Amino acid sequence: MSAKVTGLTVRHRRKTALDAVDLDFAPGVHGVLGPNGAGKTSLIRVLATVAAPAAGRVELLGSEVGAASDHRARAAVRRRLGYLPQDFGHYPGFTVREFISYVAWLKEMDGARVASAVEHAVERVGLADRIDAKVKTLSGGMVRRVGVAQAIVNEPALLLLDEPTAGLDPEQRVEFRALLRELGRTSTVIVSTHLVEDVAVACSEVTLIEAGAMAYRGTTAELMELGGEPDGLGANPIERGYTAALRAHREAVAAR
Repeated sequence: MSAKVTGLTVRHRRKTALDAVDLDFAPGVHGVLGPNGAGKTSLIRVLATVAAPAAGRVELLGSEVGAASDHRARAAVRRRLGYLPQDFGHYPGFTVREFISYVAWLKEMDGARVASAVEHAVERVGLADRIDAKVKTLSGGMVRRVGVAQAIVNEPALLLLDEPTAGLDPEQRVEFRALLRELGRTSTVIVSTHLVEDVAVACSEVTLIEAGAMAYRGTTAELMELGGEPDGLGANPIERGYTAALRAHREAVAAR
């Protein structure tokens, strides 16, 4: 497994964001769905090693990186990670090339391959013609694509994306989903999103988180099957499945 958490508990002051969650992720594209505040971002931040759990075990790419692990173990894993946070910081005065090169340096990539890796990453997100433009001159959707480029510049074995299609127009989202499928052939890609259509098209497996607990785990096709027949409200199969899975989980919690 590329990523595994056991008994993962995350707290923010007095609030428990994740409560004793067990999950594992193998190569492929995995969607993490759930309502706002469900704990999706907390999970991604722990997997990205930028937040420490209150309890539980975290294993990434064969190394344990929980609260008890040392800095060297986390640093070694980070070199093999790609991470796009929901609120992605950047330097607006840098050109796209300069910014992605800076991220490559932070990841301690081999200097001899940085230039070609930067150009390849930028090309993959469709910004080759803007590579020498300053980030501050780009549209919001383009800046988001710069964020994806910095996450994939090191060809990560584990790629973590939090709401990656925010700000992308429909055509860009179609292209991005194709990129996700390509990346998932060789890497473990975990996409946290509230857009179920992104999961339907790009992901092979879905995890649904509700109020800090795992509410559903299965394939995209299995989630669609939960939706049953059309409801007359215009919802597509995966939206109906998402709603059905949430309802079943809430009923199960209420019955305990």
